[in-house]
Amino acid sequence: MTMSRASFTKIGRLAAGSVAIMTRRAAAFNTGRLVISVRAHTLPRQFIPSRPFSTTLRLAKPSPPPATAKKAAPLTDNQYHELANEYLEAVLEKYEELQDENGDIDVEFSAGVMTVKIPNVGTYVLNKQPPNKQIWLASPVTGPKRYDYVISESQGQKQDTGKGEWVYLRDGSTLSELLLQETGIVVDGPS
Repeated sequence: MTMSRASFTKIGRLAAGSVAIMTRRAAAFNTGRLVISVRAHTLPRQFIPSRPFSTTLRLAKPSPPPATAKKAAPLTDNQYHELANEYLEAVLEKYEELQDENGDIDVEFSAGVMTVKIPNVGTYVLNKQPPNKQIWLASPVTGPKRYDYVISESQGQKQDTGKGEWVYLRDGSTLSELLLQETGIVVDGPS
C-alpha cells in the first residue's frame, strides 16, 4: 500500500492535534529553524508543524573557524616523521625519568605508538598518524585528540623561522600543555 505525501501530511496534522489535546504537559515543536516550547493546551493551530514526520535528516552547519585560527604547517613526509619522532622521543625520555622515580608507571614505545599506564588514572596512548601528519592522543581523562604541527611566527621573525608545536586545532591547546596538566611532565621538545 502506498500513501501520497498529502496523506502523510494529514496523518501528521491529526497526530499532532491529538497529542496537543491529550496532553497538558509542556511540549517542544521543532519548526526547522527554531524550537518553540509551549503548553500543549495553549498551542494555536498555526504552530502545529505541517510536517511532523520527516525522513529528511537536518544537520547543523559547523561554525566557521575564527579569523585567528591556527593552521597546520605544510610538512613533507620526511619533515613530519623527523618532527614527530623527535617529539615522541622527548616525551618518552620524560616518562622514563618519571618511571625511574615512581616504579608504578609503565611506559612502552614501539613502531610509533607509546603506551603510558599511570595507576589510578588510566592508560594514555600517543601515536603517529602519517597519512594525516598528526600525533593522536587517547587520554583516559579528556578523551581522544588529534594534534597538528603548527608554526607560530611572531612579528619580528623571518618567514619559516617560527617555533613549532603540536596543536589541537579545535581549541588551540598544545599537546605539551595537556601532558603537563594531566600527567605532570614538562616536555622540552625541539621546536
